Amino acid sequence: FYNCTSLTAAPELPATTLVDHCYYEMFYNCTSLTAAPELPATTLTEYCYYFMFYNCTSLTAAPELPATTLANNCYHSMFRQCTSLTVAPELPATTLAADCYRSMFYDCTNLTTAPELPAATLADRCYRYMFWNCPNLTMAPELPATTLAKYCYANMFYGCTSLTAAPELPATTLVDHCYYEMFQNCTNLSSITMLATDISAPNCL
Repeated sequence: FYNCTSLTAAPELPATTLVDHCYYEMFYNCTSLTAAPELPATTLTEYCYYFMFYNCTSLTAAPELPATTLANNCYHSMFRQCTSLTVAPELPATTLAADCYRSMFYDCTNLTTAPELPAATLADRCYRYMFWNCPNLTMAPELPATTLAKYCYANMFYGCTSLTAAPELPATTLVDHCYYEMFQNCTNLSSITMLATDISAPNCL
């Protein structure tokens, strides 16, 4: 359905066993799509939902995402530029994979509510660009992980101009680019609490 700009309804997608790239760019630029199908799989595969709803500008609600076993790039840019989306779905996974949530809500300019992010085990670039330019996001979720990964939170809230409070950053050991530009251009944010005192890791801030 790539670039089917007049598509208003999606088919049911009942599969619970996925394969790599299975829904890759499936509804890319379907600008008239108003509702997403249910996605019941609990174990994901690499790139399975990659750019699945990119630029679906009429999509007002996301499907439930019950998966607890993630894979590299599984949700990468899934809702990128879904400008009518206001609430993000719950994301229950506690162990992440490389690039799993990367750019997931990038440019979702009307998103006001982020999901809880309970993961304690991170992976490289797992949250990178996740909420890039979400200017209506008013509250950031808690980030409980104490062991970081390379680029894990890089650019995560870049341009979230309505954020007035940041979550505490409890990790005491930083790694390469872990917090790089995490809150860049968050113009209403006045303070951030970070427990780490050694900031010698390359470009960690």
